[in-house]
Amino acid sequence: MRFLGPFDEENVVPVKLITEAGLLPFLFVAQAIKVKMPQIQIACTIGFKQGVGRALNAPGMAQCIQDAAHQAGFSCTQISMEMDDHAGFELCGKTPCQRRSCIFVGEIEGDSAIIRGMQNNYPQSGQYEELAANIRIWAHELGFQAAGIADTDLAEAEDGLLSWLAQGFHGQMDYMAKHGIKRSRPEELIDGTLRVISVRMNYLPSDVRDSWEVLRDGESAFISRYALGRDYHKLMRKRLALLAQRIRASAEKFDGRVFVDSAPVMEVALANKGGLGWRGKHTLLLSKNAGSWFFLGEIYTNLPLPLDQPEREHCGSCERCIEVCPTKAIVAPYLLDARRCISYLTIELKGSIPLELRPLIGNRIYGCDDCQLVCPWNRFAVKTSEPDFSARNKLDDVDLAELFSWTEDEFHSRMAGSAIYRIGHEQWLRNIAVAMGNAPRSQALIAALQTCACHPSELVREHVSWALSRQGVQP
Repeated sequence: MRFLGPFDEENVVPVKLITEAGLLPFLFVAQAIKVKMPQIQIACTIGFKQGVGRALNAPGMAQCIQDAAHQAGFSCTQISMEMDDHAGFELCGKTPCQRRSCIFVGEIEGDSAIIRGMQNNYPQSGQYEELAANIRIWAHELGFQAAGIADTDLAEAEDGLLSWLAQGFHGQMDYMAKHGIKRSRPEELIDGTLRVISVRMNYLPSDVRDSWEVLRDGESAFISRYALGRDYHKLMRKRLALLAQRIRASAEKFDGRVFVDSAPVMEVALANKGGLGWRGKHTLLLSKNAGSWFFLGEIYTNLPLPLDQPEREHCGSCERCIEVCPTKAIVAPYLLDARRCISYLTIELKGSIPLELRPLIGNRIYGCDDCQLVCPWNRFAVKTSEPDFSARNKLDDVDLAELFSWTEDEFHSRMAGSAIYRIGHEQWLRNIAVAMGNAPRSQALIAALQTCACHPSELVREHVSWALSRQGVQP
């Protein structure tokens, strides 16, 4: 330990000494040490910390050391790749060093500093390079079109999330705020998480009626393309579980959890950090070679896998998604007011749809794809080869009146295994009633609406009454 040098020298010489001695082997064997600190200005203490940080700033070395620190159970620091020129101990008793750039755990006790090294029982980084490459191969074999690896530092995304919630843009989606910052801090959601493996799977089905053609046909029902087939949650979760099994078979120390839109996970931010694409102005993930017609899933893992590079933004000055939005829900680039979004109104909102937004919904009865339909990058989208994502019950080309005639039992039977099933029959009728109110005047639609004029649900009755008035039928 003597090579660490005189920590009490004013010019902070440990930078040179530690670098020459080879810091990485030191960190594999070191235990906690206590070093005498002089009565110096805080700037010098910051200089000491900064010096340690710079000594670690060699390609590949810093990340390995930081991961080893986390795995060794150092609870009083947060660690990431970025160096911070202003990182330093906070002289306020035992306190975590909150800056994400810290390498060592730091505690101040009077005039002493406790510095803890770490032991690392993981294989050498080269083995993780090979494992990461295999993960991509296995992911493709399991039907995923891409896989990427990210760390857990979502500080920038967290700021955006908190601002979005503070503005109330999440509407009635209380679950968005329920878990607090666990959504933006994977290591707090699942203890021990070091990496997030993100995958994407194409879902755009072939052999379906053209979306714009359906939208122009007022008597037809438009359903978001992702919901035409079977529920993607089960399929992707099963595939991710198989991927996790393969990883476990190759790495004994693997621990992980799979997620598919089922937990507080910032999937777009993580996928961006994992190199799968960038966050478009409509807030969806975009890929240069796949557009946005895909699902995302994640595996949270404790393995210090090598990181992929984040994808930079490629939207440029294009704002077609903002301009096309029927309800103007994209209030600014990269900012969505969910309370105005048709997907929110037809899926997440459980009560009455605001009167001023009903005419703007058109014939969209479940979700909305307009922002994706106009995106230039979707010229490169690839159709899915998954049979489960093919349209069921002719949902890509079906009349509003036919769907409105389904009884509750028929709805449950036909929508079993579909993402649409979860909204329930009452909300299903509510949505279709709004679309029928927006359709061209039709005696067939009026007759269909009148069959539910006395429906047991007040929610359904209210929307049917509105639709009939729009069809020219007075109460």
